[in-house]
Amino acid sequence: MSEVTQVETYGKLAGVGPYGVRPGHALITMVEPHIGHERAYNRWYEDDHFIAGAMAMPWMYAGRRWVATRDLQLLRYPAESAVAQPVTSGCYISTYWVTEGRYAEHLRWSVGINRRLNDDGRVFRDRTHVFTAFHEHVATVYRDGDEGPRDFHALNYPYEGLVVTVLDTAGPDRRSRLLEWLCAERLKERLPGSPAAMVLAFCLHPLPEDRMSYVKQVEGVDSRLTLLWFLEQDPRLCWNEHFTGLDSIVADRDLGSVELVAPFIPTLPGTDRYVDELR
Repeated sequence: MSEVTQVETYGKLAGVGPYGVRPGHALITMVEPHIGHERAYNRWYEDDHFIAGAMAMPWMYAGRRWVATRDLQLLRYPAESAVAQPVTSGCYISTYWVTEGRYAEHLRWSVGINRRLNDDGRVFRDRTHVFTAFHEHVATVYRDGDEGPRDFHALNYPYEGLVVTVLDTAGPDRRSRLLEWLCAERLKERLPGSPAAMVLAFCLHPLPEDRMSYVKQVEGVDSRLTLLWFLEQDPRLCWNEHFTGLDSIVADRDLGSVELVAPFIPTLPGTDRYVDELR
């Protein structure tokens, strides 16, 4: 196919298919740079991969990076986590929104561009993927009703903190019951008066079989929920009051188990701020 034909194809593609603003899907990727390679990893991700391996892709329209300094890592629980072993593993996390209805197209591009980056020597090897998965957006609960930013603004609004919660259940039916309880009762009770402006809930997608070999297949596709809490203050300022004990609350309802509660703060793009505070 000639380059002229390829350019013309873009014009045709723009005229078909969904093109809304809702975050129909998300990529959530929590990564641990290997000891001694933290600064090199951060520069590679900031200067190359965040753009070439994410934001430059079709239908990925918002993204933000977050970091857990050592003191934030030590707030995580449960100690025996099915997601992160040890639970402190994964000091960087990136979150991205994908346009509703465009997951299949985005996924094919993602696989293709990552193979090309790998072939061109633009993949950083000294890192471990702790929790990397595409997700389907299933619910958003707002603290302030119709006031304030919407979920599609969440990665652009200057939120000061993020709390990632991963919950496991016995299967799809139990997961549906857990989601219903969270949205109808628990989150609506917990958000008023809290620093969390919104909580987005997601179910996991399996990764494609032709994914890059250094990214392990997703566990709990039929049983897990991922929650993203967007905070208007540093999570260290509100942790004890608002985010401890989530595991016991879910366990008491006999709906599942909390496998990760992890706080993060935003990185400062283009800098190495916090790199010296990871260990």
